[in-house]
Amino acid sequence: MVEVPEIRFAHVGEDRVAYQVFGVGPPDVVYMSGATETIDVRWEWPPYAHFLRRLASFSRVIMFDQRGQGASDHVSGSGVSLWEDWAEDVRAVLNAVGSERAALFATVDTTPIALLLAATEPERTQSLILFEGTARFTAAEDYPGLSADSMHEMERVTAEAWGTDAAASLLSPAHGDDPAYRRWFAKAQRAALGPRAAAAVLSVISAMDVRPVLASVRTPALVIHRKDYQLVPIEHARYLAEHLPDARLLLSDGDDPSPWSEPMGEVLDEIERFLTGARDRAPGTDRVLATVLFTDIVGSTERAAAQGDRHWRTLLESHDTVSRGVIDQHGGRIIKLTGDGVLATFDGPGRAVQCARSLREALRTLAIDIRVGIHTGEIEVRGDDIGGIAVHVASRVMDHADPGEIWVSGAVPLLMVGSNVEFEPRGERALKGVPGDWQLLTVRT
Repeated sequence: MVEVPEIRFAHVGEDRVAYQVFGVGPPDVVYMSGATETIDVRWEWPPYAHFLRRLASFSRVIMFDQRGQGASDHVSGSGVSLWEDWAEDVRAVLNAVGSERAALFATVDTTPIALLLAATEPERTQSLILFEGTARFTAAEDYPGLSADSMHEMERVTAEAWGTDAAASLLSPAHGDDPAYRRWFAKAQRAALGPRAAAAVLSVISAMDVRPVLASVRTPALVIHRKDYQLVPIEHARYLAEHLPDARLLLSDGDDPSPWSEPMGEVLDEIERFLTGARDRAPGTDRVLATVLFTDIVGSTERAAAQGDRHWRTLLESHDTVSRGVIDQHGGRIIKLTGDGVLATFDGPGRAVQCARSLREALRTLAIDIRVGIHTGEIEVRGDDIGGIAVHVASRVMDHADPGEIWVSGAVPLLMVGSNVEFEPRGERALKGVPGDWQLLTVRT
């Protein structure tokens, strides 16, 4: 029997992330529930507590409140992007409990976060459990989903009902007629987020689209879907199962998005079989999803000729020192100094864009102007070097930039929904040596 575990705190810089850990592994399971509840309140609803105890009977369960929610601090400063902030929370908690590899158990709105973590950090992700998950909420020409008008209406109604008994009927139809559940659900929402913050989070989540990264997720995945749940149609689950390289689909009876709802037993049995019987192997880490940043000193050849070798070499040494410091400060990894620029990688595009802005300003104090290209895609890790089409794309994106500009591929804004960065479309462009036309944008200053 698992007693209600103590709440502890991991640190992301000056911020604290509240977490609980209980049960005995392996495996470790990071339970990533969404924005409607907190770790403080989950144990107060008996079916939920039973579900968590059952999950802990065959794993060590780690769960936390994302920053900005429940018992955790708000993100210091403006943040980067929602998924990068939350991914940083996961890393901090895993480090705090000494977990090297874990299964990620995501529900509904945290599915994109889990998928991006699995793609960018395969060495730490043992497997994925995606419950009522989706790679994208809204419909597109090539994707089934809710219309933009329906999404906006759902966001509006949810924001108005947030923290009230009515929210239970809207978001949890199987239990909406139970007065005790309605009171608990409303309390859980109020403890998690205020109405205005909830509306902002829902708007960000509904705009996320992680379909481009699915092919980079090579960890085993169990996709679970309630057959009669209407807000996330079954086609979303089928899409995930078909486009993830190593996934299987489990269809369950019921119309509720909560994994602790009935039929809970058979779902937990399948999860246990999946986790304890899944291949216990570290996925190949020679190919991972990453954000690639290229910089180039504007007019380097002309300046070198005009200033002479000695002065130019001194200036390049200053450029390299500043670049190393700024990239390290933003959590990036320098792959190589190219002589008149830098090649670096980042876990997410938000940090790459922030780094590019900071680097541009820092180098201007040395009278150095740069152009920058950024792309998020799958890279090949070759010891201390990297390769693959994503590297070439980032380099060719940079070629289009004018002095002082930061250009990005179309993949970058999709993964920065909710950030304070604005992009200006530059249309489709051909990239030398790369097939097809590419949607390019600039970062507004």
